[in-house]
Amino acid sequence: MTPRASTHSLRIGLTGLAAALALAGPAGAEPSHGLAMYGEPALPAGFDHLPYANPDAPFGGAMVTAEVGTFDSLNPFILKGTVPWQLRFLVGESLMGRTLDEPFTLYCLLCETVETAEDRSWVEYTLRPEAAFSDGSPVTAEDVIWSFETLGTQGHPRYAGFWQAVESIEQTDERTVRLTFNQDNRELALLSGLRPILKKAQWEETDFTESGLDTVPITSAPYVIEDVQPGRSITFARNPDYWGQEVPFRVGTNVLDELRLEFFGDETTAFEAFTSGQITFTREFNVGRWESRYDFPAVQSGDVVLEVLGHERPSGMTGFVMNTRQPPFDDWRVRQAMIEAFNFEFINDALTGGEQPRITSYFSNSPLAMDHGPAEGRVREFLMRFEDDLPEGALEGYSLPVSDGSERNRAGTRRALDLLNEAGWSVAEDGVMRNEAGDPFTFEIVLESGSSENASIIDMYGQSLERLGIRPSVTTVDAAQFKERTDVYDFDMTYFQRGLSLSPGTEQYLYWGTDYAEEPGGRNLMGATSPAIDGLIDILLTSESREDFLAATKALDRVLTAERYAIPIYQWNISRIAYDRHLHHPEEMPIFGDWNGWQPDVWWWEED
Repeated sequence: MTPRASTHSLRIGLTGLAAALALAGPAGAEPSHGLAMYGEPALPAGFDHLPYANPDAPFGGAMVTAEVGTFDSLNPFILKGTVPWQLRFLVGESLMGRTLDEPFTLYCLLCETVETAEDRSWVEYTLRPEAAFSDGSPVTAEDVIWSFETLGTQGHPRYAGFWQAVESIEQTDERTVRLTFNQDNRELALLSGLRPILKKAQWEETDFTESGLDTVPITSAPYVIEDVQPGRSITFARNPDYWGQEVPFRVGTNVLDELRLEFFGDETTAFEAFTSGQITFTREFNVGRWESRYDFPAVQSGDVVLEVLGHERPSGMTGFVMNTRQPPFDDWRVRQAMIEAFNFEFINDALTGGEQPRITSYFSNSPLAMDHGPAEGRVREFLMRFEDDLPEGALEGYSLPVSDGSERNRAGTRRALDLLNEAGWSVAEDGVMRNEAGDPFTFEIVLESGSSENASIIDMYGQSLERLGIRPSVTTVDAAQFKERTDVYDFDMTYFQRGLSLSPGTEQYLYWGTDYAEEPGGRNLMGATSPAIDGLIDILLTSESREDFLAATKALDRVLTAERYAIPIYQWNISRIAYDRHLHHPEEMPIFGDWNGWQPDVWWWEED
């Protein structure tokens, strides 16, 4: 069967991007229904529903997805424990909700109105009087204040950076809370709207930092955890008494009665579960399997629908990250040699038939992507502020090497050898790459069990490295061990994935900011400590014009790419999904495409 193509109108996407990035001051100190990073929200006060949601979607039905790995905790708001990544999106609810049709615009959810100063130095939320937790108790200003303080001081490190920027938080009315900031960062007002709100009373005599399967955080979200089979499945049930079904941001969303996550040991078993009908929705990341294996009987009969969805968000970075905290990857020449030795064209042809494009930079596939070739104009001006700290290629231009596609990749191997020689490494008489002290060049690649494709890629990569006299060790660990090791940066190279949005902001500090390079459980896996990166993020966050915002992001993209932190692999500028024919989604796709907030949020089930 030929996959059914569905893409969002380019005109709508570009219009949304332009509106969100247009230079315009936000309304100051006036109650509003929404808040945009730049300009005004696209949807007016009193809007009925999100444009990519179906207000007539019927309630009922179920969606079952396959997950590779396991879990040992149901608290997604702390560092401890292994939690399914979807959990904080399914059971968490915040003051505002993020639309997927604008780069960074929020609309009121738990809050009835939002106010902010013209300079975004403070923001104030007034709660909806009907807002309630799943146990029926009201969401109060006290709950809001406790949630901000607790997440900021005891929660997952992802919340700590924001809390450090809060000068004060106070209750100014029965249902109103104001946050005042101590930094010049226009994004903070929006980030505050995305913090999950928890029930204070649940944790008064419980240690919030402890994880397990016996404590489920009480939130106000549409779904509650109904059943847990440890390590095997988690079932979510739609709360029939959910307080917010008539809130415009929620109309037409979260109508499926049941969501279930089924866990499997590897990708092969998960795929077999889908072909047998045990799973009703899947995303396929292996283009070779998509082209060759999705012709099973249920597809041929029409019981399973195949679909390809486009999007307009940045590619982000997917590949294998190198830990720069210690040798040998603290030398950019060694990192470039590793990139030269990685024969992407041969690997891509072997695994996908050459069908999958490669990521070319962190913000590729978007208007925020760096331009190849020498930096010009405002981008160059921003880079020159950090001239002494720029990696080679940031100003002149940097692009990934392209091989001839042959297995031996002679040109890439020669370039890798030259770079390693410059860095003090050479092939000894025994055929082993050694430094001047005679130490062999070796490093450990840590992989999570269950990913057969990553294992195949590393196997072919290892053969290329052997031609250089380098024999890395490959260690495969389960999900819990993988998290433990990456939390303390106990690896030399590992699989790495970072999704990026059309409105990059404070999260950039978390991903590659110096202050987070040694933070346990942080997201700066490469250990980036670049004054240029830190400075460009500062400019990005304080830009007051569309031009400066774009230029700062393009400059940041240049530095990140030229630092050679990661070996990029496939670019996912489309989503390949397959699902039971009874499942449906609206025809209009948001500019973010298949992203958190779209599936399962706007899907519904219809019987024949």
